[in-house]
Amino acid sequence: MKVTKLFLAILLLIAVLVGCQPKVAQETNETSNAEAKNSEHPLANKKIALIMQQNLGTFSAQYIEGVEEQVEKFGGKTTVFTSDGDLAKMASNLDAAINQGFDAILIDHGTKEALQNGVKKAVEKEIPVVVFDAEVEVPGVTVLEQGDQQMAQMTLEKLAEDANGEANIVKIWVAGFAPMERRQIAYQEFLENNPGIKEIATFGAATANTALDTQAQMEALLKQYPEEGQITAVWAAWDEFAKGAVRAIQQAGRTDIKVYGIDMSDEDLQMIQEENSPWVASAAVDPKDIGRIQVRYAYQQINGEETPERVKLEPVFVTKEALPAEQITTAELNQYIEGWGKSEQGYTDELKKLEAGE
Repeated sequence: MKVTKLFLAILLLIAVLVGCQPKVAQETNETSNAEAKNSEHPLANKKIALIMQQNLGTFSAQYIEGVEEQVEKFGGKTTVFTSDGDLAKMASNLDAAINQGFDAILIDHGTKEALQNGVKKAVEKEIPVVVFDAEVEVPGVTVLEQGDQQMAQMTLEKLAEDANGEANIVKIWVAGFAPMERRQIAYQEFLENNPGIKEIATFGAATANTALDTQAQMEALLKQYPEEGQITAVWAAWDEFAKGAVRAIQQAGRTDIKVYGIDMSDEDLQMIQEENSPWVASAAVDPKDIGRIQVRYAYQQINGEETPERVKLEPVFVTKEALPAEQITTAELNQYIEGWGKSEQGYTDELKKLEAGE
């Protein structure tokens, strides 16, 4: 009797294993077919280099995610070269990417002086190059920018509106970055057109710990101006600056100062949504979208298509009052802020087919 039961149990186990086998084979075949289908596309299996001046904060992290996500959807692979703010290292990284034979090169920030020769060399070797926020001028190279003057105008106009045209403001800004220089143009025009807005202090530096260094400088400034009304608002031309200013204001217990920033990440959004946060508004383009769009233009070039010399990314304006009470992420921001994320910019029918594995 025991032998019979054991025999039946063995038979049952074999039947289960045999029954499962075709399903496993089918799933494996489906995966193999999908991979084969994608690999047959002439734009698949490309190696993409991303050369960054520096990788700081959550904005940069989400930008990289956007690049890697889009490249992966196109069946390619991304290699990130970070330069730690060192322009000589950035130029060296660009040369390395050229010599290693990448199929396309993406560049994030940097200066014309550091990049121009390397970009020319890449173009001569017929390597597509797409640049984000760097004033490179080489025929055949597409340069993306965020509409920086528009973002500055959005935040400054909101500041003036909230302050009824009369305010003492602190500007946190740094020279040497193309987007910062463009934002400064709008800032100067704003001050000229709004005589009731007075700049009482300005500072800022891009360092390895920008937010922390900004916080320390802002703390010192708050001690210099301890009375309510001496500082009405802070205008921060970069979200790393805004973070530092916000933390200093909160720790000092100052509820009379508002912060207006540029750029947006999950961390920024969390800080804006905090109860009684001084950060009340920010203009931005989704950092993931920036990365995705940059990749799309690179793949257009790989495909032999002509791309525009300049591409302007349209910003949106995020205000604290437009956000829900519960905490959200930038992935959910489009439910509350029209125009945020999910941009179709840079797509072509050929790229959509590649992404779909057709």
